[in-house]
Amino acid sequence: MDIRNIAIIAHVDHGKTTLTDALLRQTGVAEEGVSMDSNALELERGITIYSKNAAIPYPSADSGRPVTKINIVDTPGHADFGSEVERVLRSIDSVLLVVDAQEGPMPQTRFVLKKSLELGLEPIVVINKIDKHAADPKRTEEQVLELFMELGANDEQINFPVVYAVGRDGVAKLKLTDESEDLTPLLETILKFVPPASSEMREKPLRLQPFNLGYDNFMGRLAVARVYDGIVRSGQNVFVKKPDGETRPGKITKIFTFRGLERVETERAEAGDIVMIAGIPDIDIGETVAENADTQPLPAIAVDEPTIVLNFLVNNSPFAGREGKYVTSRHLRERLERELEVNVGLRADFHAEDSFIVSGRGELHIAILLENMRREGYEMQVSQPQVIVREENGVKCEPFEEVIIDTPAEYQGAVIDRLGKRGFVLKDVHAHAPAVRLTLEGPTRGLLGYRGQFVIDTKGKGIISSRVIGFKPFAGEIRKRAAGSMISMTSGKALGYSLWNLQERGVLYITPGTEVYEGMVIGNTAKGEEMLANPTKNRQMTNVRNSGSDEAIHLTPPYELTIERGLENMAEDEYLEITPDSVRLRKQHLTKGDRSRARREE
Repeated sequence: MDIRNIAIIAHVDHGKTTLTDALLRQTGVAEEGVSMDSNALELERGITIYSKNAAIPYPSADSGRPVTKINIVDTPGHADFGSEVERVLRSIDSVLLVVDAQEGPMPQTRFVLKKSLELGLEPIVVINKIDKHAADPKRTEEQVLELFMELGANDEQINFPVVYAVGRDGVAKLKLTDESEDLTPLLETILKFVPPASSEMREKPLRLQPFNLGYDNFMGRLAVARVYDGIVRSGQNVFVKKPDGETRPGKITKIFTFRGLERVETERAEAGDIVMIAGIPDIDIGETVAENADTQPLPAIAVDEPTIVLNFLVNNSPFAGREGKYVTSRHLRERLERELEVNVGLRADFHAEDSFIVSGRGELHIAILLENMRREGYEMQVSQPQVIVREENGVKCEPFEEVIIDTPAEYQGAVIDRLGKRGFVLKDVHAHAPAVRLTLEGPTRGLLGYRGQFVIDTKGKGIISSRVIGFKPFAGEIRKRAAGSMISMTSGKALGYSLWNLQERGVLYITPGTEVYEGMVIGNTAKGEEMLANPTKNRQMTNVRNSGSDEAIHLTPPYELTIERGLENMAEDEYLEITPDSVRLRKQHLTKGDRSRARREE
């Protein structure tokens, strides 16, 4: 069979998953309402978190033309999941670079395109959402061309084909003036420009390489792999080779190919296809599965290192064990070990008995893991995320990020001032209708805890995105936290009268009736100082009525703590307590005396 392998890459929310869903529907392998984003968190947040595989036949069998199988890999668009993209690009022959016709190239566009060009891939550019009110497809096309040139694209790569699309409606055009009712122009462009898998490779001894991992309760670890040479067969004895040449035997027990979003068991698959294999329990990303022990291994697949680190601990708060099903260190260890089976952007150190050091690619990367764990019934607490600092040539270095911000002009001053205090340097400012686009560079450390403040500074009208650009010399001290913690000095149920008085001092995280304990953080203070408070205090009752004593209580809606907000707002001496039903902030030392002793010991 003629096989073409492509990945769809884009910045977050530029419409690549919607476009992929439309391709699946048009080719008849998915029904209306079926989406590549099948995970509950992906559906809630509207972003792709995990890369996924699909395959479509084109044209249809009754067209009279030979049918081509197009393997499609949908990749995440958020920078925290960039490690998913890097692995996928090694396994395919071309990419569809999807760019929003209004926003133009964004940080993740640059990141994924740079990786594609370095691998010698020749992208097809899809300018999507051309129906948006402020869309400017021609300007976007020029910006994409400038980006290609800036990233050192060769002559073949710069002469990229362009397709204009409205992914939501399932429409694509080769020219803006063309009439079109479906995505046929895009499919024809794929057949024309994506090279087919070479039939000569099928005559060689087997070589395949995993680029993604999966897990099945019955089959164990699964590997999604590209078959580069030969034919792979179910029941075949193979050799698994690490990039350094170390070899071990294995056996493939099952092979699956893809049709639409479904995996279909098969007895064999040929060079050029993308398959899922079972039977090798310790298979890893980038290893080579070969027919012969002396086969040369394929080049290793590099994955970018984590940038932040934090502690996962057993929950020991006064409310521990009330809501969770899995609460012990053994439960946490087993769950993290299972996550490491498939999440290659994650690292974990299990040397301690009741706390585990976990490293990830960013706050969202860690927050998604924590959210999945709490929904599964786990209960835990985590420390404040810290950036990973390392030494290069005797110089202390930390991760730096490029930040691109689109904001109304009246808020740009507040944004620049706030990020300037966090160690960021303004690199570029230009009008980007209907807003101003700011480009800044600075330490990842300065971004931790900023996104919530950014929403406030721009009144919810700004867009912020970032990408890690590498490790640079340590940027010095940064004062990030302007607010202090409001700490409960007692245990009990919070009362409306007390909260009514406390809300004048800052922002509350709780509502009347919320159970609190001593040392729990119930809000933050506007003046930036820690404050002890009694949220359980009731109105003094007497049998004498005074004017004003029955004043109505008006409570401001609380700032609801989510996992991401908690990670952003927590102080260095606090834990974020996460259970299936609650997210709470608390001091590491619950009593005032314990906190004073801990400070003296420091």
